[in-house]
Amino acid sequence: MSTLEIKDLYASVETKEGRKQILKGVNLTVNSGETHAIMGPNGSGKSTLAYTLAGHPKYEVDSGQALLDGQDILTMTPDERAKAGLFLAMQYPVEVPGVSMTNFLRTAKTEVDGEAPQIRQWVKDLSEAMTRLKMDPKFAQRSVNEGFSGGEKKRAEVLQLELLKPKFAVLDETDSGLDVDALRIVSEGVNRAKDNTGMGILMVTHYTRILKYIKPDIVHVFADGHFVRTGGPELADELEEHGYDQYLPQGAESESALA
Repeated sequence: MSTLEIKDLYASVETKEGRKQILKGVNLTVNSGETHAIMGPNGSGKSTLAYTLAGHPKYEVDSGQALLDGQDILTMTPDERAKAGLFLAMQYPVEVPGVSMTNFLRTAKTEVDGEAPQIRQWVKDLSEAMTRLKMDPKFAQRSVNEGFSGGEKKRAEVLQLELLKPKFAVLDETDSGLDVDALRIVSEGVNRAKDNTGMGILMVTHYTRILKYIKPDIVHVFADGHFVRTGGPELADELEEHGYDQYLPQGAESESALA
């Protein structure tokens, strides 16, 4: 059993107008095997939380801790956080020209595990994982995400998730830009990875459609840089019906209200 415990986390980002605090006292505990959905309006800080946990240099921690099995990952470099068991599926996966998917994945697996996988077993595992995600085998030889569609990039993220087997996965709007078929395939991959490893999941999303495939145990509302409400799966249905207006500053309107 592993635990990720975020304690009173504050973080800022440098903007054109100067330094702006985005995270304002985030507290959360996620255990192995739990799926937490983090929902909230645009600009509330959900993605900032994801990237701060992963160690993106754009975001600076002002105070607080993020303990993974007792170790404060906020003091680690991004690669050390990955080795400790944290994985981030990015909302906008970057392209890496000149680095093939297969070399990237095997190098990442070697770094995370501390030893290189056996070639024959690795080729088998990679091929089977790509087949399950309905990815063309030719993608293994293509540069990382280069020329991939949005759906293909998201499948490539879940491919990493399945092969690297982290303790905790942060999924930053993995559902964005996916059609119904791709959403189902990607969701099945996430569920399969969780079933095989018992990982904990933090799933950042605006909408409930992915929650029909990846069932959350706990749903949190994130607004103005911190959690403002927590409930069971029924909370997602309430948000879908009523939107986020009640959690916004007075006078502001959410996307759902404007739609």
